[in-house]
Amino acid sequence: MLQFSLWKRALVILICLAAVVFSAPNLFYDRVERHNDAVAQIAAGNDTPELQAERALWPDWLPSDTINLGLDLRGGAHLLVEVRVSDVYADRIDALWPEVRDLLRTERATVGGVRRMPSDDPGVLRVAIGNAEGMQRALEVVRTLSQPMQTLTGIGQQDLDIHEDNGQIIVTLSEAERLATDDRTMRQSLEIIRRRVDEAGTREPTILRQGADRVLIQVPGVGSADEILDLIGRTARLTFHPVVRTTSNGNEAPGPRQVVYPAMNEQGVYYVLEQTAVVSGEQLTDAQPTFDQNGRPAVSFRFNPAGARAFGLYTAENIGNPFAIVLDNEVISAPVIQSAIPGGSGIITGRFTIEESTQLAILLRAGALPASIQVLEQRTIGPELGQDSVDAGKVAAVVAMAAVLLYMGLSYGFYGWIANVALMMNVAMIFAILSLIGGTLTLPGIAGIVLTIGMAVDANVLIFERIREELRTARGPARAIELGYERAMSAILDANITTFMTAAILYALGSGPVRGFAITLGLGIVTSVFSAIFVTRLIIVWWFERRRPKTLNL
Repeated sequence: MLQFSLWKRALVILICLAAVVFSAPNLFYDRVERHNDAVAQIAAGNDTPELQAERALWPDWLPSDTINLGLDLRGGAHLLVEVRVSDVYADRIDALWPEVRDLLRTERATVGGVRRMPSDDPGVLRVAIGNAEGMQRALEVVRTLSQPMQTLTGIGQQDLDIHEDNGQIIVTLSEAERLATDDRTMRQSLEIIRRRVDEAGTREPTILRQGADRVLIQVPGVGSADEILDLIGRTARLTFHPVVRTTSNGNEAPGPRQVVYPAMNEQGVYYVLEQTAVVSGEQLTDAQPTFDQNGRPAVSFRFNPAGARAFGLYTAENIGNPFAIVLDNEVISAPVIQSAIPGGSGIITGRFTIEESTQLAILLRAGALPASIQVLEQRTIGPELGQDSVDAGKVAAVVAMAAVLLYMGLSYGFYGWIANVALMMNVAMIFAILSLIGGTLTLPGIAGIVLTIGMAVDANVLIFERIREELRTARGPARAIELGYERAMSAILDANITTFMTAAILYALGSGPVRGFAITLGLGIVTSVFSAIFVTRLIIVWWFERRRPKTLNL
């Protein structure tokens, strides 16, 4: 007789009910999405009658998780940017100059005067000394700055290359350090771009590294690529510089180690600043939009202990002098220091709108990009094109489903329709799992589901054919069904395990759309095996226990 224990029956029923319940929100996608957005805004404190009306579109007690639609289905922004990793070399070398200068000053009796020489390559530090006989001693002193590499690819090498050239000390990053710096810069850029996009509240962005120095950014549901570019395109380097003087000539030649930056909100006003910053945005721990004492939008900030100490010392020693707050080579404001600021916190004022202060806080909180970026490709995919893809995917899925249902019904009669019920439960399971894990559905993902629909009945075909063979041996119907399931199991597992391995390899080695296809294909394999082995068996057992047929019309 057929053996199907009570706990197995209960578990299969619960899984099927859960699949239907958790996949159902996708049938009312727009309503559920508006409900979820309203709930999020109300939780953030923006409670209005309009939001309450949106919230009422879907009952709170029902599951509200839905599949996230990818860029090709929903429309949105697509950007391919190049990170200028070489910019980091110049910053690193520039930061070395004060250390080199201070070290050589302690050896002034031997090396004489010390001055920095101009260099065509910003990634090269050239230092001249007054006493040529002290060159060897100068090289020994400067080489103490070079440290062993800490990376696996740089074992046994130093991070700096220091040598003499035409009577000057030349300091550059070693080749191993440049490679390591490139990798760190890309990792940091990816993380900061991801933070900026996430803090802006966008859904399921795709941010991937491509090649040595490129980043692919895809953000579904955004009306324009310019919105994302405004957010990620700014380096957002915040620095605090001593002010030398102001000028109206933007082409004025600055003195040594000085720079000229325009005022952000004052037309025709330029500031001559010392090039070396007192503190930088890298030492910020927090930034929040706020209002100044006059009720105008501003941004409050707080430094880490090292930044707070440097900021406090500088303000204590320069009371009465102006200092400039610089963002991406533009002076936001240049207040006069009224008193020492030992707490490491302050406020940035300017002619901000509320939206500008909020965005600036996001940029500063997420951190500065370590290098500037250049847009290589930019396009906006309209929601109409995405809707066309959704409609085409629906048509393909419906046609595939109808063809499979009809074929199974004609080939196996009543038992074929049992397999068709299992097939529909299989699709419900796929959508339920994708909804629960927050998966993103793309056009290749739809292709994976359509392919799964076609493959899902393979296991049932093996089982039914095996039952037919058992019936030919004059076994009774109950024994034929039981043996059919048992002896078809190995073939079902072998076929599906190999396909699942293929899906796993696609996911591990692929990216973007390929992974979307692999996920839906892999999930479809698991759910189709479950539905074929357990759902169809449960239905057949129920039917057999009530009808007790003498023969099976397969």
